[in-house]
Amino acid sequence: MFSNKARLFVISIFMIMLVFFTWQRVYQLAAFCLLMLVLIIIEYFKQGTLVLAAKYYHIKDYTKTEELLNQIKKPEWLNKKRRGFYEYMMGAICLHKHEFDAAEHHYELAAQYPLRTLNDHVAALVHVANISIRLGKYEKAETYLQLALKDKEKITAKMLAVIDRLKQELKKH
Repeated sequence: MFSNKARLFVISIFMIMLVFFTWQRVYQLAAFCLLMLVLIIIEYFKQGTLVLAAKYYHIKDYTKTEELLNQIKKPEWLNKKRRGFYEYMMGAICLHKHEFDAAEHHYELAAQYPLRTLNDHVAALVHVANISIRLGKYEKAETYLQLALKDKEKITAKMLAVIDRLKQELKKH
């Protein structure tokens, strides 16, 4: 929920409070400050700056989203549910920048993790299939479209229309 600068500021405040309360021999408050420090550090490794990045992603400010996502030094340490969303947003940013190979990689990773809804998962698979068609990897595109249709009855009509369009384009090749 914090940017890295805000996180460092809060950590420094709690460190000062920890030293002060220890010096004043108020050990209960010192223990509380230590607990808060530990929680802030754990939260950095489990969630990073994803909450803020998601805020900018939803208003389509991809520059700020990318800046916040790049603050996460070890995305493999993120919580499983957060990692999928991280990869999904990175895929969208790469797609927006026309870096198709990187976008394909990020969407493939996003599809391996749990996402918010089934449609988000299907969207990641469809993005991989679409990029694969554009790059001439037709077998891979067919495989990902089949994976996307695995739960066909739960997919929205809009997503089914996109899948049908991609299947028609795939038939041309």
